Amino acid sequence: MASETGSVRKVPKEKLAISEPDPFMFGNPANDPDNFSWTKKNWLKSRFHFSFAEYRNRGNANFGVMRVMNDDLVQPERGFARHGHKDAEICTYVVNGHLTHKDSTGTSETLTNGAIQFMTAGRGVRHSEHNEQSDTPLRFIQIWLTPRTFGLEPRYGSSRGNKAARTNKWHHLVSDVDNEDVRTDVKINTDANMFVTELDEENVLALEVRAGRQAYMLCIDGMTCALHDDQACTEKGVSLRRNDAAEIIGPMKIKLTGPSHLLVVEMAYDEQSSGRSDL
Repeated sequence: MASETGSVRKVPKEKLAISEPDPFMFGNPANDPDNFSWTKKNWLKSRFHFSFAEYRNRGNANFGVMRVMNDDLVQPERGFARHGHKDAEICTYVVNGHLTHKDSTGTSETLTNGAIQFMTAGRGVRHSEHNEQSDTPLRFIQIWLTPRTFGLEPRYGSSRGNKAARTNKWHHLVSDVDNEDVRTDVKINTDANMFVTELDEENVLALEVRAGRQAYMLCIDGMTCALHDDQACTEKGVSLRRNDAAEIIGPMKIKLTGPSHLLVVEMAYDEQSSGRSDL
């Protein structure tokens, strides 16, 4: 049964799992502590929003159809060697830097700020992801969603970033392939949508999550305050800073303030999502 009242719950960055793996695990040479272009000592820093890899938490396995959100910071000339995926809809949003993707379908391309790529892993696909730049770190958000059907034909696609389309308004990046009423550059095989905005300081943007729906909002950069109707940003509002997130259960109408860079994944309501107690 869908929620009748709606809610907004903060996921503070302090609750996210942090992973800084050995470079040899992913086919990289040893870390280069003397490279002036590196912003971290380790080649990779990942923030896991849900149970993933060495972070095991059955109480935090998914939020609706979303089962992975990883916020990855990859240092120059490092990356993930070729590895496999199966039966997942994978979307990757490039925050800044250059992401070079190669896969077993024959695709090879490099994407930069604001771009989004997707893979229908289906019955099996292998790919690699690298930051081939010599002097610029790469940050991207990778999201895995459960498809409505397993064993699909593997497929890849992407869309270049559009700064104007996401400035002080929602840019609808991703939608359900079965929803013919909505046109987006990226279509995936599950009931979910993705939106992004870069909101200036003096602007306010509305977000509505309808009854029977839910959303996960990531504050990529900056800060925002989610205001319920005409509330001030007090204990009744939800204040988010860089790397914080929020779970939103509809029906809910909120106003968002800037300056902030926000990513929203909206999907069908899952009753188990409103009962999570791990945060």
